[in-house]
Amino acid sequence: MSDYSPSIRYDAVMLMRQGFANRDVAELLGVPRGTVGWWRHQDRKRRGEPFVQPTDCPKCTNRAFDQPAYAYLLGLYLGDGHIVSKPKQHHLSIFCADAWPGLIDEAETAMRKVMPLPSVQRRQKNGCAEVKSYTKHWTCMFPQHGPGKKHDRVIALELWQQSIVDAHPWEFVRGLFHSDGCRITNWTTRIVAGERKRYEYPRYLFTNKSDDIRKLCSDTLTKVGVEWTTLARGSDPFNISVARRASVALMDKHVGPKY
Repeated sequence: MSDYSPSIRYDAVMLMRQGFANRDVAELLGVPRGTVGWWRHQDRKRRGEPFVQPTDCPKCTNRAFDQPAYAYLLGLYLGDGHIVSKPKQHHLSIFCADAWPGLIDEAETAMRKVMPLPSVQRRQKNGCAEVKSYTKHWTCMFPQHGPGKKHDRVIALELWQQSIVDAHPWEFVRGLFHSDGCRITNWTTRIVAGERKRYEYPRYLFTNKSDDIRKLCSDTLTKVGVEWTTLARGSDPFNISVARRASVALMDKHVGPKY
C-alpha cells in the first residue's frame, strides 16, 4: 500500500468522497481494490465518519433496474437458489450443474444486471458451480426468503414481483426451467400397417416439490399459451409436462434446452 504516491492516494480519496465505488476507483487509477478499500477506511477513520455499507438495492434506493433480468433470476432463485442471511454473512447463491456452463454465465450476468454493486464469485463444488452475490439486500429483492426448505413454507409473489412476471413471463419461465426443468426426448411405439414403429417426440419437464412454485410455473405457462399437464411419479404430482407440439415449439422459441 505504501508503493503508491501520495497524489494517487489523494485522487482516490477525492473520487470516493464524490461517491465513486471502490471498484470504479481501482479501475480508473490502476490500484488493487483492497488498497482502495483500505484508503477509504483510513479516510473515514480520520474524519470520524461512521461506516455505512453502500448499496444499489432497487427496493431501498428506488433505483430503476433490469426487470427482464430480475424475472429470469427470480425463476432461478425459486428453483435452485437460496439466500444466507446471518449477522456477518449475507449472500444469494444459485447452483448450476457443470454440464451447463452457459447457465452459469447467465446466472452471474443476471445478478450483476439487477444489482451491479455487490461482488459476485463462483465457487466450484462437486459437479456444480455455486454463483454467489454478496449483499444483505437480496432479501429485499426476494422476500420469499425464510427458514427451512421452500416446499415446507408458503411461497407467494408480492404485487411488485407479480407485475414484473406479468410483463416478462417468458424470462420467468426460462429461469424456472433453467433451474428445475429440462428438455428431453420421449419415445413410444405404434402399430402401423401391422408393424410396430418407434416414434420420438420432445417434452419439457419442470420438477419441484413446492405446490406454490409449481402453480406459479403452470399459471405463467397458461398466460403465454403453453398447454401443460401434471405428470405424477407414484402419488407425487411434482412434475409439470409440456408435450403438445405447438407448446413445445413455443418453449423452443423462448426457453430452449439447457446449454
